[in-house]
Formats: sequence, C-alpha cells, structure tokens
Amino acid sequence: MQESISVFWFRRDLRLDDNRGLWEALRSGNRVLPIFIFDTQILQELPKDDARVTFLYDRLQALRVALQEGYEGSVALYQGTPEEVFTRLLRERNVKAVYANADYEPYARQRDTQVRDQLKKAGVAFYTYKDHVVFEKSEVVKEDGAPYVVYTPYMRKWKENFRKLGELPNYDTRPYLAAVDTENYPENPDLSDLGFTRSGIQAPHFDLSAARIEGYAKTRDIPGIDGTSRLGPHLRFGTVSVRKALRAALHAKNETFWNELIWREFFTQILWHYPHTVHQAFKKQYDNVRWRNNPEEFEKWKAGQTGFALVDAGMRQLNQTGYMHNRVRMLTASFLCKHLLIDWRLGEAYFAEKLLDFELASNVGNWQWAAGSGVDAAPYFRIFNPMAQVAKFDPDESYIRQWVPEYGTDAYPLAMVDHKEARERCLETYKAALGVATGSSLQ
Repeated sequence: MQESISVFWFRRDLRLDDNRGLWEALRSGNRVLPIFIFDTQILQELPKDDARVTFLYDRLQALRVALQEGYEGSVALYQGTPEEVFTRLLRERNVKAVYANADYEPYARQRDTQVRDQLKKAGVAFYTYKDHVVFEKSEVVKEDGAPYVVYTPYMRKWKENFRKLGELPNYDTRPYLAAVDTENYPENPDLSDLGFTRSGIQAPHFDLSAARIEGYAKTRDIPGIDGTSRLGPHLRFGTVSVRKALRAALHAKNETFWNELIWREFFTQILWHYPHTVHQAFKKQYDNVRWRNNPEEFEKWKAGQTGFALVDAGMRQLNQTGYMHNRVRMLTASFLCKHLLIDWRLGEAYFAEKLLDFELASNVGNWQWAAGSGVDAAPYFRIFNPMAQVAKFDPDESYIRQWVPEYGTDAYPLAMVDHKEARERCLETYKAALGVATGSSLQ
C-alpha cells in the first residue's frame, strides 16, 4: 500500500524557518509533501512581466534547493486552480491531511472553504494555522466583542494582549525537516511555462539590523534618505516571519517600528470583519461622492506627469522599482482623490498592480484613509498641499531630483491643476455628497 503523506501548502509563507503550518505538518507523523500552487485564477489578472511573480518564483526555487541539498526533498510546483491540483494529488498520492497557514483576504477565504469541502468529501483533514499575524480575526476586540475601527485603542489593546503572551513562539522546523517527502518532484514549471517573463524589477533585501530600526523614527518620513526596513514584500510573501520582525523591534526598543507592524494587523482585522470595504466605502455616505474620473488626468497621475514634483517623483519611483516611500504614498493618494476627484478604487487598483509589497488589507485601508471614507480616516477637509509637503519632507529636493531629472527645466510639465481651486472643488464635492451645509465650520 502507498505510504500515507501530509501535504504542506505554501502560500504567503515562503520560508522554512519559524513557519507554524509547516512545523505542524512535519510533526504529524507522516512524510510531508510541500507544494505551491500557481493559481491560474490569480495569475490571469496579472501583467506578464509582474515583478512579484518573478520574486515568488525565485524564492520557491531557493526553497527547492534548500530542501534538495539538506534533506533530499523539494517543493512540488503546480499550475491550475486549487481544486484541480488537489483532485490530482488525491488521485496520485495517499493524502491523509493538508496543512496551511491562514489567509484572511476574501478570495482566500472563499478558496479555502471550497478546498476544505473538497477534502472533507475525500476524508482528508484540512488544518490552517495563524502565522501571518500575531493576533487574528477577533483576538483583539472591545470588551463587548465588537471590532475596533480606530487604530489607537486597537493598538493599546493589542499591546495589552501581547504582554499577556509572555514570549513569542518560535516554530523551529529544523529538528523535523527530515520528515520531508523524498520521492521525485517532477513538477517545476519555468516562468515561461506559467505564461510570464522575467521582470527587471527586483525586490530589495530587508534590513532588520538594530542600527536601521533604532534610527527608523527619525528617518522614516524623509523619502530622500534610505531609512526604511524594506520589509514590506517579505512580510507580504512570508519570506520572513512577523515574529522575527517583532522580535527585532522589541530588541531595538523602537516603539515606532512596533506600531507600524500593529498597523498592518489593524487593517488585516478590518478586512476580516468588513470584507465589503474592498469595493465599498466603510463610511457609506462616501459612496455618494461624484468622482470626476477624468481618464486623461488619471494617465498623467500614473505616469508621474502632474506638474507637482513630489507626486511625480513618487509615481515614477513606483513605476520603475515597485516601491514608493510611505510618506509619498499618502500624498499621491490624496492628490488623486482630492485634487483630481478620481475614485480611490482606481488608485487602489493601480497600486495593487505595481507594488511589490501589495497587501489587500493595507492597500484598501490606506486608500480609504486618503479618501476620507475608511476607518480612522483623514477627515474629508484634510487636503495635503503638495508644495508644503516638499518643504516639510524633501526640503533639499534630493528625492525629487532623483526621480524627476527634468524638474526645473522647460521639459517639466506645468501643474495640471491649481492647488487652491482644486481644494475648493474637492470641499464642495464632498460637502454635497455628505450633506454638509455650505459655509459650515471645517473644524
């Protein structure tokens, strides 16, 4: 009779160390077949040179090599829908259980429900574990069980719960990796087999050094300084665990860095409790805003040709590197929604296509913040002055000149809108949508 196996399904956790679901699978008593599914339902929506697919593919190849050289195992790479892949696996192997780490996005929840039902009919258990966050779902809620929709009280309760944990767990898989299945692993499609070409954009290495984290609070708002950890893509794809990042923050005693990690979990639980916010305003009345959605203006914003230098620098950095400094993300998003009155959903979709560190929860949460329509959002009358933002965050214009070399010459476009006029137009449009009386106090 064929040997029983457990399957570990890599998803947003592309690492061997400190991996909860993998740790559980390896201790199941069965040989473990690690797999990854290039989900065609996701891939078909992506550009053919998507940098994230290249990053993900290369990381999977590194995992294959690590298991081959150290344990005579590997990772089997499949292409298709999860249902198709598991139908094949159940036919070819004696699968006793499938293990994975939980994913909280709406598509992932639907996908996992379907897989669980499919496996249940075959008599196969499906186990998922908390790994992507420290606290999930309803683990940080108000006393009455309602979710927090304002960050600061959520953060305080998060830290209160964290202190009760004692010590962060470390799921050390090394003592158990010998349990990895050693049968042949023929499944290893090339990028071209998946329908993709190699991107010229590479994800940067992350920096969790004490020096970087200790200086984070002072440097994180200055886009012309390399002062951030570049952790985003690695948390997104799980090449580093959130626990490792948190340990680094605690070791460096940096509250600011710690709070940024909590922001990520705040938006994750918002998306869990309010999945409709992917497409609808959290504050429903903001869906009444009459967006202009001028296509030519949208193209200028995407190309970094607005005539507002800090906005343009951010958009060009995004287009060329798959990254944009967080301070500039706030300005570019606000400019689109408020200066141009273009629907936040269009901007969110463009960032979703371009950002290496794209996470649905944070992207939607931050775009709704910029539009004023989300939880704990900037009020509708908060409209960034792009020139004042330059004076505050790029006073020597080093960031602007790096990404907009023609700035200050006749080759640079004139400002596409007048700031004062655009601000007044935005206020009137938002007031009309929200039923605010004209001339009412904006305090």
